Amino acid sequence: MADPRGFLKNRERELPPRRPVPLRLMDWREVYEVREKGQLGLVPRQAGRCMDCGIAFCHQGCPLGNLIPEWNELVYREDWHEASERLHATNNFPEFTGRACPAPCESSCVLGINQPPVTIKNVEVSIVEKAFDEDWVTPVEPTRQTGKSVAVVGSGPAGLAAAQQLTRAGHTVVVLEKSDRIGGLLRYGIPEFKLEKRFVERRLEQMEAEGTRFRTGVDVGGTGEGAVSMESLQARFDAVVLAIGASRPRDLPVAGREASGIHMAMEYLTEANRRVEGDTLEDPIDAHGKDVIIIGGGDTGADCLGTALRQGARSVTTLAIGVQPPEERDPERHPWPTHPVLLEVSGAHEEGGERSYLASTTGFEVDEQGHVAGIQVARTQFVDGRRVPTPGTEQVLPAQLVLIAMGFQGPEQDGAVSELGLELDSRGNIGHAADWATSAPGVFTAGDCARGQSLIVWAIAEGRSCAAAVDAYLMGSSALPAPVSPGELPITL
Repeated sequence: MADPRGFLKNRERELPPRRPVPLRLMDWREVYEVREKGQLGLVPRQAGRCMDCGIAFCHQGCPLGNLIPEWNELVYREDWHEASERLHATNNFPEFTGRACPAPCESSCVLGINQPPVTIKNVEVSIVEKAFDEDWVTPVEPTRQTGKSVAVVGSGPAGLAAAQQLTRAGHTVVVLEKSDRIGGLLRYGIPEFKLEKRFVERRLEQMEAEGTRFRTGVDVGGTGEGAVSMESLQARFDAVVLAIGASRPRDLPVAGREASGIHMAMEYLTEANRRVEGDTLEDPIDAHGKDVIIIGGGDTGADCLGTALRQGARSVTTLAIGVQPPEERDPERHPWPTHPVLLEVSGAHEEGGERSYLASTTGFEVDEQGHVAGIQVARTQFVDGRRVPTPGTEQVLPAQLVLIAMGFQGPEQDGAVSELGLELDSRGNIGHAADWATSAPGVFTAGDCARGQSLIVWAIAEGRSCAAAVDAYLMGSSALPAPVSPGELPITL
């Protein structure tokens, strides 16, 4: 146990300070202050609050099976090198989860029953950053080559995790990405202020040194430039992993939807990330000087909020159709150790904008040029379990830019999915067996395209498990870890 009295001596959560709002709105850097080596003192104190419970419920909150009590004790004792070893034993990319995961492990922390939980997520990212600073993160090259080859389609967290595991098992792995850069949603879906892309590049350099090959501009199952058929991949490779994400957005078919100035959130975020990368775009979506309305109160909506504020929006309003979540756990609706629905206050919410709840969008106002000029909103009421607008409560909010961030409906149905005629589940995701195999021989799947829109930690866990299944398919057995089973879900009530 780290410190038997740690949770009694230090009862509060300590997190690194965020940079002042006026300062961070002037750039795209991470919102937190730079983690200086001399500022790591609070991390061992927080790690020392870990109770080393007889049953570590933080494990059930983390699909990767991270050895949280072990590396908490090591950090408390300031054995950072061994903490890094234990952290990387279960997680290929802790610098990604430590920044972009909502930390269901913290919701399951036993200390969280009657105290603020341990800052597990910050301990995690502090370990990996210390490891990179000290050059402890080095390529893990395979000890042998199997002579087998695998194509991984998609370079998001699931695809990258599967690729790294399979490369280390000795297979020849090629990652195929239809965009111009590797990273999937890590690259173009998450803003720079949440995940600086230098962290992605840093990990890709490690993977390349290990032997993983990357090909961009390859549209698997497409028909245009860069198109490659699934048939050709199946003929060339011994196995194929589909990790293509759940990029089919949920639209809002109401009056005026055809107006210009109304965009899907991911279209907006992708363009914004490209501009931060230095790309020059023709007529990009820009919030500068505009009244911006974001429809959807989740993480994607918050990413749009922070992006619009940095672009100089005149005003930003986020609309959520449901009620405002509570600030503290409701023990009846979301008892410990389930992941509670709470009012999220991210760095973007601190920076500005308004949030409106019980807001049902009924239509858009369109000006004479066909551009959106406003949004019609009514108060939400619940009728027979459905959320519908309340008559007589309509109002119009000014808007010259509307971003729809209402989630996703699964993977794109064309391309590789249609070419192979893959079986889909009831939610439109790619169906698969217990070994992650699809209905097409030698083709496996993992991540959001198989689970539906989910968390980065689930994507990495499924990528690792899928890699173990592919390795077993190619070699007859596998020593690779498989942290989750297909269809496994977090504890919810």
